[in-house]
Amino acid sequence: MLSASVVLFNTPRKQIETLFKSVLESDCVKIFYIIDNSPNDKWRILEKEFLSSNTEIRYIHNANLGYGASHNLAMKEAIEKGSTYHVVLNPDIYFEKTVLSELIHFMDEHTDTAYVLPKVIYPNGELQYLCKLLPTPCDLIFRRFLPKSWGAKRNDRYCLKSSGYDKVMNPPCLSGCFMFMRLSTLEQYNIFFDDGYFMYCEDFDLIRRLHRVAKTLYYPNLTIVHDHQKESYKNRKMLLAHIKSAVRYFNKYGWLFDREACEMNKKILREIEEK
Repeated sequence: MLSASVVLFNTPRKQIETLFKSVLESDCVKIFYIIDNSPNDKWRILEKEFLSSNTEIRYIHNANLGYGASHNLAMKEAIEKGSTYHVVLNPDIYFEKTVLSELIHFMDEHTDTAYVLPKVIYPNGELQYLCKLLPTPCDLIFRRFLPKSWGAKRNDRYCLKSSGYDKVMNPPCLSGCFMFMRLSTLEQYNIFFDDGYFMYCEDFDLIRRLHRVAKTLYYPNLTIVHDHQKESYKNRKMLLAHIKSAVRYFNKYGWLFDREACEMNKKILREIEEK
């Protein structure tokens, strides 16, 4: 059984319709959680507008708890309802109808895997480099505040570009725009989003903890589209939220000394070299 969730906050109607089309046409999502953190509950109408005989639309309107805490509500309820897999979706994602069923098949065959991310592209077909090393403060500073040319080599290493992004690999850090996860692993090890992050870095934190106990794979044989707008590069409020989350992350794992991250990063770099 597969469940899915998306968090809405003043989300454009067009994005919602595109995502719903992808999810419902997949015909394998049994429960689709709509966590609406908007000021009002106008999207409650989605339950009726997208009524499906195969998929239960579960609408939840609540205070704006933050991205991770909101998805936790869905994942914990999905576990209670017997879901095997769960996919956390950004509202700016869309994909072909066979993607989810093929990911179920992939996970059924790879029982040592807790998380899988397909190849991610922009709407124009350009590849998004979303496999990463666990970050250091310098990695995030170079990416955000310095000219690209100054830190290009470091950023290429951080984004694992030398892998070619054409093979299955097991990085310790991947994007949270599309998180296909095995719920039994989350339940067994009590690994959920850290509610202390409001937005940003909660995906790094979760995948890092999953990587301790299972594989977290990049799987380039399937492709999804992410219409990523990089809001923290345009919106001061989002930038401040990003900085606050980064501070929480490094306070939790270490600013200068993070032995676990060093070991995980060395391991994936070595695996890429051997391939």
